[in-house]
Amino acid sequence: MNSKLAEKRIAVVGIGGVGGYLAGLLGRVCPHLTLGARGARGELLREKGLVLHSDYKGEIAVRPERVVPVEQMEEQDYLFLCVKNYSLETVCRQLDRAVTEHTVVIPVMNGVDPGERLRSLLGRGTVVDSLIYIVAFANGDGSVTQQGKFANLRVGVPHGDAEQQRKVREVSDILTAADIDHKVAEDIEAEIWRKYMLNCAYNVTTACYNATIGQIRRDPAKAREYETLVREAYQVARAKGVAVKPEHVEEILRRFYKEHAEDATSSLQRDIWSGRTSELETFCGYIVREADRLKVPAPVTGDMYRRLKALEAQEGKA
Repeated sequence: MNSKLAEKRIAVVGIGGVGGYLAGLLGRVCPHLTLGARGARGELLREKGLVLHSDYKGEIAVRPERVVPVEQMEEQDYLFLCVKNYSLETVCRQLDRAVTEHTVVIPVMNGVDPGERLRSLLGRGTVVDSLIYIVAFANGDGSVTQQGKFANLRVGVPHGDAEQQRKVREVSDILTAADIDHKVAEDIEAEIWRKYMLNCAYNVTTACYNATIGQIRRDPAKAREYETLVREAYQVARAKGVAVKPEHVEEILRRFYKEHAEDATSSLQRDIWSGRTSELETFCGYIVREADRLKVPAPVTGDMYRRLKALEAQEGKA
């Protein structure tokens, strides 16, 4: 075991698919691992530990040192924040004891602004931005499933000084020790937007039509809408000064037509059609508002946003 890692207090908050995957791998090498979970989820983790069924890393079972509600967490050295975007402000208030000036917080979340929001909400510690490419979800029995032969993070700090870059290297060392595939991004903002542009189309079209990627792909009109959603998000990113490129758009569309699984669905789709709180504002509302602010045309995004808002209200009442 890495002697430096053995001394570190590391926490994961939000033990869904992403958080469960990270916690499973971290739990194999971090003796002082704390998981933030409450209610029935917390009870299951305390009773059974964390079980990860991973296509990529195999069957993993770990017992973290502690499983506690977030507000009961003690001071942490590193904290991976894997919650839904709409929960961020509430969770930040609960992190009062866990995050100090020396704590490094790594938001592994959807959207393009969790890092920026965290810096504003916390006002202390160091925030290292990140994104993850993964297919993972929590199961009813408390275990976590990761599908496919890939799971890869990017970490970095936009315009970071020498001390912040040192913190990024520390996070990279922890991920390496835990056998978590990752890269340190030279331009983390562009990397985050590359994934976000994909999600603006992937989540929104599957949710709007309650269809799989294969069904979207085989319908020429829906496929054109998918392409347009990517390009509208790209134009917003360019207007904001993000260094995304036309080839990034082409790569996203190539994956849509050639790589995504036929039966793939999305978290936004599952949440909306189940009547649960969703990240519609993250995947769609943000683009609509930024497009309006920057005077960038985004008619298809705007139309789908209005349709999904109505659907969300309807399903929420069901």
